[in-house]
Amino acid sequence: MPRAKISVIGAGNVGATCAHWIVAKELADCVLVDIVEGMPQGKALDMMEATPVVDSDCQITGSNGYEATAGSDVVIITSGIPRKPGMSRDDLLATNKKIMSSVCAEVKKTSPDACVIIVANPLDAMCHVAFDTLDFPRERVMGMAGVLDTARYKSFIAMELNVSVEDVHGMVLGGHGDTMVPLPNHTSVGGIPLTELIAKERIDEIITRTAKGGAEIVGLLKTGSAFYAPSAGAVAMAESIIKDKKRVLPCASLLNGEYGHNDLFIGVPCILGKGGVEKVIELKLDDHEKGLLDHSANAVKGLVEALANN
Repeated sequence: MPRAKISVIGAGNVGATCAHWIVAKELADCVLVDIVEGMPQGKALDMMEATPVVDSDCQITGSNGYEATAGSDVVIITSGIPRKPGMSRDDLLATNKKIMSSVCAEVKKTSPDACVIIVANPLDAMCHVAFDTLDFPRERVMGMAGVLDTARYKSFIAMELNVSVEDVHGMVLGGHGDTMVPLPNHTSVGGIPLTELIAKERIDEIITRTAKGGAEIVGLLKTGSAFYAPSAGAVAMAESIIKDKKRVLPCASLLNGEYGHNDLFIGVPCILGKGGVEKVIELKLDDHEKGLLDHSANAVKGLVEALANN
């Protein structure tokens, strides 16, 4: 039986590290695509030469075109430019909209049955661009942000309590950015409610650090942004789809009335299986939590409206 195929579009730090996780997990054969001649080929060859060391029989191919991606089961799109000094949000939106539209037009032609995971920023807005260009069912287009935001949230809790990350259970909803919505009332450590283990003031500090997690790393690196955790998050989603694991993961999904919102990509708990987003789970939120989620949704709406003007 042939292995599954995952294509990663964009061979920068996030994309190349996605390919690394895929090969290390022996999850699927991988195609790494980038417009820069030689870069995806060189990184792919380097990873292929590592496969005997990590005992992975996956094949990885580097390409500047999309022919090798044909028939992909999952496509992870990391393409786009980061915001640069002096660049407005609208400038970033306009540039990345063009890149995303171009990439998705190729994916639509070569892998019409794929599930597509968007990682490029601004994440929530780029999901809309991808969805409109691909014209795929909503179940097969999703964004990776909630897995990353949740991972940061859980990491900070584990660090605070000096416990295993395996015993921290929680979730972050909403848009990817300062308006994300961590849910301490739905967070536990080894089955013990978080609110019984950490004072509210300290939980609030952890929530603030989570929301600013990406900026904290940018501030430390100075010349780049996070890529280990974002790529791990995207590959966790891909793995649940490829293996039909039915994991419950927070993903940016196009809502159809869930949580009171329509036609908007918002981070919510999803069951991911071979069909993509097989179900959106609606949590019972209190008035405060629902208010925060609505505020986050409005921020996403603002991005989508700005897209329409570019």
